Amino acid sequence: MTYGEKLRKLRMALDLTQEEVAIRADLARSFISQVETDKTSPTLDNLERILKAVGSTLQAFFSEEEEEKVIYRKSEEVPLYDQPVGVQTTLLMNEVENKKIDALLVTLKPGSKTDEEDYHSGDEFGYVLAGTIHLILDGVDYQCEKGDSFYYRADKKHSVMNQDPTVKAKFLWIKID
Repeated sequence: MTYGEKLRKLRMALDLTQEEVAIRADLARSFISQVETDKTSPTLDNLERILKAVGSTLQAFFSEEEEEKVIYRKSEEVPLYDQPVGVQTTLLMNEVENKKIDALLVTLKPGSKTDEEDYHSGDEFGYVLAGTIHLILDGVDYQCEKGDSFYYRADKKHSVMNQDPTVKAKFLWIKID
């Protein structure tokens, strides 16, 4: 976003006209228009006056606000390598600030099993995309087939296994803080 666009956005958020900003900043309306359309650049003094007219400051205006990331591309996925033999885990959302979930895509080769996780805070949700998995919670075995989902509080020992001797299993595993 250009500086002019950013100034226009600030003005519009307050439902002010260019004329109102010009009066508050003691500048010409045509100048405000040219600044907002990036046809001219204001001096630092004029920029400060415009910002004051829309209730902002130089510091706030130039602070880096990162756009919220919405789409996570396949090319950005991160394979996790410290997995047991036969377990392929991919982190679907990488480098998310203040994230409260981890979204994992897990493929289990026939006969493979995830590491058993100890008790921890949070919740976990899963959706079976292919094959059949066995969710083991504190020693209790729950069988889930393609299209089934599961949910549990993570305050139990838990692991997931594929007991099928010939077919891979795949599931989406969401870990919520």
